[in-house]
Amino acid sequence: MEATLFLIPVPLGEMELSKALPDYNRKAIGSLKYFIVEELRSARRFLKKVNPSVAIDELVFTELNEHTPPEKVAAMLSPIAAGESIGLMSEAGCPAVADPGADVVAIAQRKGYRVTPLTGPSSILLALMASGLNGQRFAFHGYLPIDSSQRIARIKALEARMITEDETQIFMETPYRNNRLMAELIRTCKSATRLCIASDVACDSESIRTRPVKEWKEKLPDLHKRPAIFLIGKNV
Repeated sequence: MEATLFLIPVPLGEMELSKALPDYNRKAIGSLKYFIVEELRSARRFLKKVNPSVAIDELVFTELNEHTPPEKVAAMLSPIAAGESIGLMSEAGCPAVADPGADVVAIAQRKGYRVTPLTGPSSILLALMASGLNGQRFAFHGYLPIDSSQRIARIKALEARMITEDETQIFMETPYRNNRLMAELIRTCKSATRLCIASDVACDSESIRTRPVKEWKEKLPDLHKRPAIFLIGKNV
């Protein structure tokens, strides 16, 4: 097979791998020696779960995260130039979506390397599917600004876009700031705007609920340190 950059999805939380990943993924992962990962410890743990008999110490790992100097990213693909396939993994979910792995994929595409995404859980699409909001027109914005005033201005702009274009707006937050974001959404958005809060997507503790903002005001969930996706929009 042509040397390939495989994009390997990782379960979004504690779950049986059989519920999240097809058998083909196991075979593809098992054929690889080189991996580009966001965090070494969790990557090794995931690979051991995929194949308990794998010789972890014989695998070659390169870490890619927000601290990686841009000039070092291209060299991570050197095994492909030598005819060896590579697996790209994020911490959870699908790599290269709201993830530093996108830089690796961009370089692979420019160099003409084969890029193969493997099937797996995407909290963004799963949340949209279950939200009851417009799945025909939607936009994902990743992380909103950290600064409170900038974030509030961004929320207002996204809500305006949702109203004028009938387009579902999707975004996320670092888990330990989820509760603050929810409070700002409740204070900032119009009462009739429908807000979907999707937490622990695809896990046993999954919760995906869509309500008007005025109803969320009565009781907000505690999402501190729980992975979540937020959507605002209109009913289909």
